[in-house]
This record gives sequence, C-alpha cells and structure tokens, in this order.
Amino acid sequence: MTRVAVAIGLCAVLGAPAVTAQDTPAASMRGETLHRMTLLRAAPGRLLELVAAVKGRGLVLRHSQGDQWDLMVLAPLASYADLAPAAPLADPALVAWQEDEIVRGPDVTRLDGFQAAGLYHIEMFVALAGRRGDVVREREMENAYLATLGRPRNAIFVRELGAAWDAFTIGPYRSWKHFAERDDIPPDRSAAAARAAGFEGDDRIGPYLRSLIQSHHDTLATPVR
Repeated sequence: MTRVAVAIGLCAVLGAPAVTAQDTPAASMRGETLHRMTLLRAAPGRLLELVAAVKGRGLVLRHSQGDQWDLMVLAPLASYADLAPAAPLADPALVAWQEDEIVRGPDVTRLDGFQAAGLYHIEMFVALAGRRGDVVREREMENAYLATLGRPRNAIFVRELGAAWDAFTIGPYRSWKHFAERDDIPPDRSAAAARAAGFEGDDRIGPYLRSLIQSHHDTLATPVR
C-alpha cells in the first residue's frame, strides 16, 4: 500500500485528475463507484486461514485457474479518506505477496447475476502507452457482442491509483457448465454478433484486443461466501 498512499497524497496536494476525458464512463457495465482491489497470495500453508480472514470483506474471489494469486478482494470505498485509517485485510503473517489498486467501476451488488454467480472470469490488462481508453472501449464492444448472444456481460473497472493494471473486467457465470456454453453458439450467429458490435468478425476479437495491450492475465475464480 506504500505506493498507493504516496499517490493518494500527491493527488490530494496537486488536485490532479485521476482519469482522462477519454475514459469517461459510457456504458452500464462501467460506473463511478470507488473500489480497493487487492490481490493476495497466501503464505505457505496459510491459505485457509487467509480465506477466513478476508471472508465478508467485499466481493472475495478464490483462484481456481489462471494467474498466480490466491484471492481477489474487491471492496467499495465511500471516498479516498477511507484508505487512511484502514487496517490490513489480514494478519501480515498470512500473506506472502499483496498488490493493491484503486479503481472505479460499477456497484456489483446491483448487477444481474453477480450475487448468485458460482464462477467468475477475471481479465486484467496493461495497455500500450496512450491506449487505455481504447482497451476500455474494446471491453464495451465485447459486452455488446456478449449481450447479443445472451451471454453474461463483464463489469469494467478502470485504474486510478496503485498497481499497473490499467483495467480489469469480471464476468459472472452460474457454473462451469454455464461458462462452457459459449461453445454451443452457432458460428454464423457468433460472427454476426461480433460484426454488429463493431469487430471485423468473432475471430478478430482477440487479435484486436492484443493490438492494444502489453499484457493480459486471465483467471477463473469461485466466490468466498
């Protein structure tokens, strides 16, 4: 949290805007709710204790497949002032590695499917220089594509301070089976939905995204409730 605290202090002193005009929210899966997003990797042998320590501290997601962290904790903040007196999420002895980021995004408690989901798909992005707004717009295009197909849309979170991730998205699914049902969509329907969303085709979604980013990490995670 040291880098976050320093950056918060600088923003308060300088009055600098945290996001640029090109990042103004324009879609329902974005939002202005401030969140602290924390990634945690447990100390060896302490995972279950760490899970118990952070349970109920917001949306808590436990890694199943993908990136190297064990838990994501996404907790809403009323304002930056909430960070100053904040106690650690868990006893430091339980934590081998921690990364914090302050982001803006939707209130997930108000989004369809988030509260009851059994699986979440998390995608995290570091954009090329000057392309963060394009990455966010690509995420919105992909949400339009998913909506046309009747698939869950992704909540979009955009960085203000902290870790290097420029944006990340979280998509809720009822189950692993629900996540895998993407393969049941007829190819012609998928291609038409992609073109309607602004892509050249469904086989061009990935290449277009990768033209905008330095790195991209995917994780499938289950909720801690």
